[in-house]
Amino acid sequence: MNAAELADHIATEHEMGKSQAKKVVDAVFAAIVDAASKGEEVSLPGFGKFKVAAREARQGRNPATGETIQIAASKKLGFTPAKQVKDAMNPAASASASASKPAAKSAAKPKAKKA
Repeated sequence: MNAAELADHIATEHEMGKSQAKKVVDAVFAAIVDAASKGEEVSLPGFGKFKVAAREARQGRNPATGETIQIAASKKLGFTPAKQVKDAMNPAASASASASKPAAKSAAKPKAKKA
């Protein structure tokens, strides 16, 4: 699904015009980018978190020549899905995992033998 298809879906579900739905989608993406550019975390309960992570400068290799090159430090935007999203993507795994949780093991340690 791309941004236009997402806007079409929102327009259909919420009985609004496609152009208005596109403005909403664009505004959401712009707000996420704006917050990320300030280094802020964007948390959407039930959906997930967008976090900015810093990558340090490092050395790499030019694959064509094998020459060592310096790769500049940069920032990347990562996404961690919420549990509800993970469960929706893997319904069988979440059902079997919750049904077969192992019982807690006893914390008692065996006593050391005296010599």
